[in-house]
Amino acid sequence: MLSFYEDAGTASAAKAGKSTRREFLRIGSLGLGGFSLSQMLATNALAAQRNVLKDKSVIFLFMHGGPAQTETFDPKMQAPSSVRSMTGQVRTTIPGITFGGTFTKLSRLAHKFNIVRSFATGNGNHDIKPVMSKYTKGANMGSIYSHVAGTNNPISGMPTNVALFPRAVDPKTQVRNSSFGKFVATGDLGKAYAPFIPGTGGPLQENMKLNLPRARLGDRRHLLASLDQIKRAADAKGAMEGIDRFNQQAFDTILGGVADAFDLSREDPAVLARYDTAPLVRPDSIRKVWNNHKNYADHGQSLGKLMLLARRLCEAGAGFVTVTTNFVWDMHADKNNATMEEGMRYVGQPFDHAVSAFIEDIEARGLRDKILLVCCGEMGRSPKINSKGGRDHWGALAPLMLYGGGLPQGRVIGQSTRDAAEPLSDAVGIPNLISTIMHCLIDVGQLRIQTNVSREIMSIVDQASPIRGLI
Repeated sequence: MLSFYEDAGTASAAKAGKSTRREFLRIGSLGLGGFSLSQMLATNALAAQRNVLKDKSVIFLFMHGGPAQTETFDPKMQAPSSVRSMTGQVRTTIPGITFGGTFTKLSRLAHKFNIVRSFATGNGNHDIKPVMSKYTKGANMGSIYSHVAGTNNPISGMPTNVALFPRAVDPKTQVRNSSFGKFVATGDLGKAYAPFIPGTGGPLQENMKLNLPRARLGDRRHLLASLDQIKRAADAKGAMEGIDRFNQQAFDTILGGVADAFDLSREDPAVLARYDTAPLVRPDSIRKVWNNHKNYADHGQSLGKLMLLARRLCEAGAGFVTVTTNFVWDMHADKNNATMEEGMRYVGQPFDHAVSAFIEDIEARGLRDKILLVCCGEMGRSPKINSKGGRDHWGALAPLMLYGGGLPQGRVIGQSTRDAAEPLSDAVGIPNLISTIMHCLIDVGQLRIQTNVSREIMSIVDQASPIRGLI
């Protein structure tokens, strides 16, 4: 099998000049968890024919560490000082609704998205629920989608399940800490359905032989330098003749379709600048008294570009994109984590900017009904501020935001108690959120009557009703 690990001009490139039809077919059969790329594309095309997939994508922005209810979308300014938002509040475009004072840009777009004030994740443990938990049978939620949709989009070849961490857009950032949960987990589904993780050598990237030394997937210079020579040799020998359309599609995908989508240098510079969160929080402005200062820096440097990349991938055919920076929302005010007030400057301000830029961009592109954005963490934070000015773990109430995907706009779902301790109305749980996402992506009624869909998949997709008032 030809290897794409070497740079152009090496022995690999020399071998490319002797390419035969058999070698070309091997290019179209790069192993993807036991299947060839062309087989994956064919499988995905068959999945689309089952008429269960909706023409939509999901971006799940995971707020790792646990964002606070009061400093985000439910400030409780009438509560005692030990409870109410430490960042104050700001009026929104929804009458009578305020957000925490850091969310000045999102407040002006509140009529475009929905917030849930009665969301409860169930416990205050640091993990990666609801992206991966017992409710997804130990699989990344995107892997559930890929199991139904196929691992690659049949038109572009884009992986249907992608996870984006800071290194996908900035190689100077840290390697993600996976001690709280593995985003590549697939439960019993098999490794073929693991998220594609650019910039970190994930399993799918490894198997596709696109993990070039010192180059991210989005760096087309290294990728195409090797592959163009293979294509020229294949064209010269007539290797393209007689190849079925799935092998042809696999070849074309490797030669450019995937790389273009991951290449931010191909984006309009004005749009890239609009998303960029790096100028908001300079690394040298973050106090190093907090051990978490490097994570705060990575968050500010990368979040906006990650959201832009996620949009590009959805436009290119990705169905489920998980986005997260390193562990930043854990604001205990201890030696590791900043106070709520200071932490929201480091973390909340880039979030406010990146998400508002994303919403405005999606609206301008007419993609509101095509892409669903979900924002939440694995838990919330304690109703009472601790003695150091932070908030501790809390599983009984957490913020949740949903935008686009054909959902209604400007709704506030549920209520919390006066002390922001728990839901006052019917609680929305992780199973309800999973159901909402899956109903957005999949025609669940059609899925139920498919004979080749496992009971395990249906038990995940159908385990609860969607969030009332949204679907």
